[in-house]
Amino acid sequence: QVQLVESGGGLVQAGGSLRLSCAASGRTFSYYTMGWFRQAPGKEREFVAGVKWSSGSTAYTDSVKGRFTISRDNAKNMVYLQLNSLKPEDTAVYYCALRGSSYGRIRTLPSEYDYWGSGTQVTVSS
Repeated sequence: QVQLVESGGGLVQAGGSLRLSCAASGRTFSYYTMGWFRQAPGKEREFVAGVKWSSGSTAYTDSVKGRFTISRDNAKNMVYLQLNSLKPEDTAVYYCALRGSSYGRIRTLPSEYDYWGSGTQVTVSS
């Protein structure tokens, strides 16, 4: 089993920044992908960003490109999401997820990820 624990959410004004962290523990994989998803009230969970653990290659959804940055610390088993230039529409619960494979492109569907954290709330006020 894998445990994922997110932290770093909060309330911020539009234009502000936050840094989300995700701590991974438990079973380890040689090659896997970490992703950040978000879910706003009444909306489906959507892909935000992903990183392949071994290569460090990344992918972002279009709406956050240039504002959000995903990174990982292999030694600490941590993945981060830096959120800059936040907008009210970024308000959501943000989830960390792990896919036990890094084959091919970074996957963007929630069903393609195997483990999930419980989420951290990000609220952006206008």
